[in-house]
Amino acid sequence: QVQLVESGPGLVNPSQTLTLTCAVSSGSITSNYYAWSWIRQPPGKGLEWLGVISSDGTTYYSPNLKSRTSISRDTSKNQFSLQLNSLIPEDTAVYYCARVGIALGVYYGMDKWGRGTLVTVSS
Repeated sequence: QVQLVESGPGLVNPSQTLTLTCAVSSGSITSNYYAWSWIRQPPGKGLEWLGVISSDGTTYYSPNLKSRTSISRDTSKNQFSLQLNSLIPEDTAVYYCARVGIALGVYYGMDKWGRGTLVTVSS
């Protein structure tokens, strides 16, 4: 059974860079059947998609955050990471990583999620 586990700092100062890592068990992140995504949920608000990295390492980002976001991967550790630069308090949220199913070249949904990790941006 695949599991996704997020890790990273719980408190970050404004203007700094956030780095979160998602460790994936039981299944390779290079599998052609899946891509890997980051999503966040600010307190009291809905889910916001941040970006995705495909099985070949291609990345796609939300236009709203593209200038501040980077997703990368370490295939030797079977994990992928999120970097979010120039943090502001509005970046405070629970951050989730998720697996995205792919069929016939189409991303059809996120079928496995991590539990999420709360990141607070505050001085």
